Amino acid sequence: MDKSIPQKLEYGAGTNVGLVRSNNEDTYLAAPEHGLWLIADGMGGHDAGEVASSIVKESVLQSVKDGISLKDAIRQSHLDVKEAARQNIGSPNMGTTIVALLTNSHTYQIGWVGDSRAYLWDPLSQKFTQLSKDHSYVQALLDSGVITPEEVQHHAQKNIITQSLGVSELEDVQVDTIEGQWRTGQKIILCSDGLSDLVDHKELSDIVRKHHSRSNQELVDTLIETALGKGGIDNVSVEVISAPSQIQTATGNAATPSRIVFAGGIILLAMLVAWAFLQ
Repeated sequence: MDKSIPQKLEYGAGTNVGLVRSNNEDTYLAAPEHGLWLIADGMGGHDAGEVASSIVKESVLQSVKDGISLKDAIRQSHLDVKEAARQNIGSPNMGTTIVALLTNSHTYQIGWVGDSRAYLWDPLSQKFTQLSKDHSYVQALLDSGVITPEEVQHHAQKNIITQSLGVSELEDVQVDTIEGQWRTGQKIILCSDGLSDLVDHKELSDIVRKHHSRSNQELVDTLIETALGKGGIDNVSVEVISAPSQIQTATGNAATPSRIVFAGGIILLAMLVAWAFLQ
């Protein structure tokens, strides 16, 4: 993805401790001036999860500021959490997931480790698509055909993840990424499993389809309230980011409808002139 300066996109963001836990180990970052948003879901017991997710947030932001790719920024944050644990900051057992969005004025990239998720809403096709793929035990079972998609949501071991940032046993982590080109009206939703564990894909899709025309912050609040209404058994964090109002092409030109129609008119006129000349 090129390093062109992004437009400051419209977004909403929020986090909630939930109704069961006493502390919030989730951390989120919204840095529109750098085209960066992320959610990190910490783990490791009281305070430790918060430390890990906070380290990752600051580490990834600094790396992106330094021009490092998103994938390498996430890898570096893994090392930074491990180094903090070696210095007796937090806990030796602390770790965190991450899902991050890095965008410019025409393309976006999603990177993740663990089971925090990214979704894409496209109003033109009316499709709500999960972009990320969980690094989890149940996802491995699904991929191997042992369980069906319908069994995933309520599987007893759905919270077991296969990798996370900061785990001392892992020298490196597999950072998965996906890239796409913005289309007008699209929204990307980032969330921790405090939302996706309680609200299944169909219900998430229905909520976004119903409320996508409201502000991003209102949509964030609605999604968090839905998770709380289903028990709020975990911390829940959500970010909603809209596509740029004017989507820039790779050459820097805004692909507005008027520009496209005008270009089509020129082509049509040229064809008519050529046809008349041949008569």
